[in-house]
Amino acid sequence: MEKIKLTRVNDGKQFEVDPGTTIGAIAPPIVKDPKTGKEFPVLVAFVDHKLEALSYPVYYPHEVEFIGYNHADGRRAVFRSLSFLAQRAARNLFPEKIFKINHSLPSGYYCKLRAEKISDEDIMRLREEMRRLVALDLPFTEKKMLSTEAEALFEAQHQPLKAGVLRSVGRFFSTVYYLDGVADTFYGPLVPSTGYLKVFDLMPFHHGFCLQYPSREDITKVVPRQKQMKLTVTLKEYGYWCKTTGIVSTGALNRRLVDGGAVELINLCEAHQERAYADLADKIYAERERVKIVFLAGPSSSGKTSSSLRVAQQLKVLGMNPKVIELDNYFVERERTPLDDDGNYDFEALEAMDLELLGQHLNTLLSGGEVELPRYDFKQGKPFFEGKMMRLEENDILVMEGIHALDPNMVPSVDQNRIFRIYASALTSLKLDENCCISTTDNRLLRRMVRDNRVRGISPEDTILRWSSVRRGEEKYIFPFQENADSQFNTALLYELPMLRYYAEPLLRRIQPSSPAYAEAVRLLEFLEYIVALQPSEIAAIPPTSIMREFIGGQTL
Repeated sequence: MEKIKLTRVNDGKQFEVDPGTTIGAIAPPIVKDPKTGKEFPVLVAFVDHKLEALSYPVYYPHEVEFIGYNHADGRRAVFRSLSFLAQRAARNLFPEKIFKINHSLPSGYYCKLRAEKISDEDIMRLREEMRRLVALDLPFTEKKMLSTEAEALFEAQHQPLKAGVLRSVGRFFSTVYYLDGVADTFYGPLVPSTGYLKVFDLMPFHHGFCLQYPSREDITKVVPRQKQMKLTVTLKEYGYWCKTTGIVSTGALNRRLVDGGAVELINLCEAHQERAYADLADKIYAERERVKIVFLAGPSSSGKTSSSLRVAQQLKVLGMNPKVIELDNYFVERERTPLDDDGNYDFEALEAMDLELLGQHLNTLLSGGEVELPRYDFKQGKPFFEGKMMRLEENDILVMEGIHALDPNMVPSVDQNRIFRIYASALTSLKLDENCCISTTDNRLLRRMVRDNRVRGISPEDTILRWSSVRRGEEKYIFPFQENADSQFNTALLYELPMLRYYAEPLLRRIQPSSPAYAEAVRLLEFLEYIVALQPSEIAAIPPTSIMREFIGGQTL
């Protein structure tokens, strides 16, 4: 029997194995992070740039790159596996209850077992049962079956959302994972066994608990507990909105679109969001005696620009006169810009801004004085003053958006009582099924990819490759301050993933298998396959003032 040649990308070693050998047979014991030198256990691997489990059998020559928790796809494999572990433990202890993951949190996943509040004692029992299953080192296995069989299987397990999403996409075959006799579906590979999941915790939270996973900085500890109540309230409100519309999963969304309800859904979502912007303007108007500045922050592609314009529009309706100061014009000279760990200019660092000048200008405006606004020339890397003056009159209010707008260190010299802070992000509570959430990060990545390609001429490949750097900046400069907001605004719309599939799918398919972005493109394409795309005639119904027009074009704000 002819041997199969495999190349281990991590160290360049070559192997000859029998056909059907799993890639785990040539896995190194550990992988090293190229930047930090830290060592991590091998979790999954890229086979010719496509993510696979270590149980993947080979029948052709391949290049195999093994990855650990230091890689985003390694972390996702752990997250998926932990959710399966929690579900299996819950079925052992509470066979009549259904384990559900409602949404992600800064410290992990918000999970519930039933409608009423779960007791601390039950959480402790669940934690111990998960630890027992980890000690048994039970394998995760997978099986291909007819989708009709899988649908019946999940209906019998009282998981109608899983059955519904499989039914809505119309596939002949589906991959079903098993752990100790219990079935589940996931949209990506799992770690080999429960023994890989020693680091986790369950933290009582709200009516359920937070499933905490390992910290990226120290995989022997869980992610530290973070403030998250305002975020949770925002997600809970959106979850209630989903229930009101009857769309709590992608299966229900797909059925609505297939039944011809796309335009009605678009109109309903836009009306709901317009009302939310009006409510936000009402809150600011109620504080008009003290508030003279509105700061709006949010992560990449959260719709900050459109949101600031929509808020300004609603403030005008109330008789106020919004004036905009663009924080991008307050960067320091290029030579004063701090460097990141790779030696590149870190434009997202707080120190990249001329905070002293910004504070002076805001204090002058608040005291009734006049300032000359700068204009930053990004090509030359320095600000210019061209005689553009500003003064705040009686009904004027400043509206400013930027990534540091929630950081109290941005303008410490300014009276904080005069500032109203808003956090905007695309916080979808829509779920693929009972324990598979839709990633808000993936949602924003698709938004950015479509906009980058349309406006900036940036290829989808480059957007994907830059995304990890963008995420590092968000985690350092934005997410730690989101609870500082006076109000949080959700820019997600129920119809946007079907819209984004129409635009993003052809862009992702351009990425070649030889590209380092290919694995991420495949992952996103596999996810989008569970979403029914909007048609051009339906997209035409999206109004020109919609936040979605910021990404697909045609906005008139």
